[in-house]
Amino acid sequence: MPLPHRWLTSFMTRYDGSSLLIDCGEGTQIAIKEKGWSFKPIDYICLTHFHADHVSGLPGLLLAMGNAERTEPLTIIGPKGVETVVRCLRVIAPELPFDINYIELSDKKHVINAYPYEITAFRVNHRITCYGYTINIHRAGKFDVERATALGLPLKLWNPLQKGETVEFEGEYYTPEMVMGPPRRGIKVTYTTDTRPTQSIIEAAADADLFVCEGMYGEAGTREKAKEHMHMNFEEAAEIAAEARPHRMWLTHFSPSMVRPSEFIQVARDIFPETYVGKDGMSDEISFADE
Repeated sequence: MPLPHRWLTSFMTRYDGSSLLIDCGEGTQIAIKEKGWSFKPIDYICLTHFHADHVSGLPGLLLAMGNAERTEPLTIIGPKGVETVVRCLRVIAPELPFDINYIELSDKKHVINAYPYEITAFRVNHRITCYGYTINIHRAGKFDVERATALGLPLKLWNPLQKGETVEFEGEYYTPEMVMGPPRRGIKVTYTTDTRPTQSIIEAAADADLFVCEGMYGEAGTREKAKEHMHMNFEEAAEIAAEARPHRMWLTHFSPSMVRPSEFIQVARDIFPETYVGKDGMSDEISFADE
């Protein structure tokens, strides 16, 4: 449940003019406005599952996007039945100036190429079907000027090769692999909530730049309570991070009974030091690794 100074769950990424949203709890559009960001450029909405605290803000957000004169299609990704669920929610938001495309998830793992992102959905363990998401932004290798020059390729062909295109020159075909170095480290963010610990989360969050994970309960000794409600406590989230070794972890999705989650942060930091308490409006800029 929301608290006076804590909205329900939602997470936004922004890259190269495109935004992606994971979940859309009640108050999401207000939280976006408070942050000073725009919801108009949201191209993808990924829904973890269909409990109300993760989708109840969707009709209002869609209307706000329409009122912002958005006309480009929107893609909504979620568990099987996502189109039916969204259509039902849209009973109160029937007219939109943009189309909605749907991608329904059914397997344990889905990889979706959604420029500029590669979105990997992975099944987790909740009372109903639920997915976590990893957002990858891949980065090609460096263009090798010496190799291109040695091949006698004119400058006008360098740019298409850097973009991954195959080119023809003097009757011969040249592929990007002939002039590009090995792929460089990109950017990786993993998000999961409403789940018990699973191996799929450890694998998905491995070496992530940022791992956003639920921490429903902060107090020590709450494992049985977390297990009963199909959630995780701070200790369990930190144990996952200790195995996955992301660069840092933000905890989120706190029980409404936990008004000040920061009081319990040391419980997690004793296991995984780079643990931080998430809060409304919290953000960070992740850059490509230096050469």
